[in-house]
Parts: sequence; structure tokens; C-alpha cells
Amino acid sequence: MADQTSDSTTSSPALVSPTAPPKKDNTSPVDSKLTELNESRAELLNRIQNLKQDLQSWRGKLDSQVKVYREELSGLKKTLNLEVEQLREEFKDLKTTLNQQQDDVSASLKCLGLQDNPKDSKEQVDKRVEVTEEKVEARSTDDNVKEAEH
Repeated sequence: MADQTSDSTTSSPALVSPTAPPKKDNTSPVDSKLTELNESRAELLNRIQNLKQDLQSWRGKLDSQVKVYREELSGLKKTLNLEVEQLREEFKDLKTTLNQQQDDVSASLKCLGLQDNPKDSKEQVDKRVEVTEEKVEARSTDDNVKEAEH
């Protein structure tokens, strides 16, 4: 490569003769091309800067949107969990009330001498209450899974 550079520097003076005037027509198109390329380069750099700014703006907007959606989802999740907990408490209260009513009815029947087997009826009510509680828990679990998927 050093040979090529030295060849071009040594051959340049040989091509330009001292008697011939330098050609200014040749340099004019080169200068105009250089100017055009510099303008094009500046324009491209400007476009790149604008695109970078747009990208940063979009990222900022996207980040803020994601943050808002996460906050909303978190709020909905908390509300849902509170409602499920309230339903559980209400079912516990209902279970207690039903057991109390069953005991009252059993006591009334016992006073009348009409009660057959109090254990069977109490077990049946307990089973029904347990099945109902399981259904509510299954539904709330399904709802949580569906909500998480959205």
C-alpha cells in the first residue's frame, strides 16, 4: 500500500506539465458533489436525530402506559381479593347461622319427640355447605386466572 501511495505522489507531478494550465473545470464538479454529499449527510444525521427523539418519546409514553395499566390491574386485583374475602366471611356466617337454625330445629323436634337421627341431618347440611364453599373458591380461582390472562 505504501508503494501505491508513493507511486501516486510521484506520478502526479509527471501528469501535470508545467506549461499546461491547471484545469478548474475538473474541480468544479467534484466540489459540487462534495457539497451535495455533505448536505445529504447533514440531512441524514438530522433525520437520525429526529428518529432517536421519536423513539425516546414513544418509549416514555409506553413506559407510562404500562405503569398505569399495572396500577389499574393491581387495584382490580386488590378489589377482587377483598370481595372474595368478604364472600368467604359471608359464607362462614351463613354456615354458622344454618348450623344454629339446624340446632334450633333439632331441639324443637326433640321437644316434640319427632327427631330421628340428628347426626345424619347435620352432616348432610355440613356437606352441602362445604360443596358450596368449594364452588365459590373454584369460581374465584377461575376468575383470578382469567383476569391474569387479560
